[in-house]
Amino acid sequence: MKPLFLLAGFLHGLHAASLKPNKTKSCSKTGLVTTQDGVHLNYTQSGPLAGQKILFIPGWRQTAAEWKKQVEYFSSTGYRVTAYDMRGHGESEKPDFGYRISRFAADLNDLLNQLDLKDVSIVAHSMGSSISWAWWDQYPDARDRIDRFVFVDQSSVLTADPHWTEEQAKQVSALFDPIGVYDLADDMTAQTPPFVRSMFTDSISEADFEWVLSENKKISDKNAATLVIDHAFRDWRDVLPRIHVPSLVIAGEVSVNAAPGIAWVATQIPGGKSYTFTAEEKGSHFMFWENPERFNSIVEDFITP
Repeated sequence: MKPLFLLAGFLHGLHAASLKPNKTKSCSKTGLVTTQDGVHLNYTQSGPLAGQKILFIPGWRQTAAEWKKQVEYFSSTGYRVTAYDMRGHGESEKPDFGYRISRFAADLNDLLNQLDLKDVSIVAHSMGSSISWAWWDQYPDARDRIDRFVFVDQSSVLTADPHWTEEQAKQVSALFDPIGVYDLADDMTAQTPPFVRSMFTDSISEADFEWVLSENKKISDKNAATLVIDHAFRDWRDVLPRIHVPSLVIAGEVSVNAAPGIAWVATQIPGGKSYTFTAEEKGSHFMFWENPERFNSIVEDFITP
């Protein structure tokens, strides 16, 4: 009888253990965050519930789905991954108001609070970096939520002052002059396809390009134009020296944004580090799409203690 008693006790213990929450269990979900001005933002979370937290923020006209190569990798290797669509973008609600960086920073703050993200590493692409800088500037009391930043291919000043010298514009990798910004906004429908194509190397497949372009078109040209004007005329140089968490700046040698000015951002952040993808590494504006293995490895090495 003793062996049967021991077996019964073992089975009881096994059953009890199965009822305890498994902190290593992977859980994927899609949900909505409601901003303070009543807009619903679509987000996804995947990976182990107790995994190290990482948040991906897309760029102008881009969507959370465009991070899928990173979401799949990091969630499968033990990270708790969050990605979201900004207002007007992707699967989020598309109001006719709020298309300014300060409002998008407030939206990010709402997301961090409602999902209770703490000790999170933010990986922000392009305009997503500007949103992160605006958030850091606007919400100093919430800064302790952030563990690390990875800023991907964003100039600290996107539009050159007409009074600057050529050297001053090059220092920050200013992409536009003022007229160029308004020309883009005024002719958004025609200019979006070639502008998006310029963000990739020639090796991108036509199928991939068409898919990315279709994601870009989920925000209306009207709202995208309003947003790009506000985005293009922001100057973040006074924010950078006040960032006190470990930060990595990623640039691309063949990006539409000149790499030296992107790397310069890292020199303005205390302890900032930088990495530039070479042409051989497909260092375009979308290096994370064109060379995900290298991108994921660099980010993982930086954010993992």
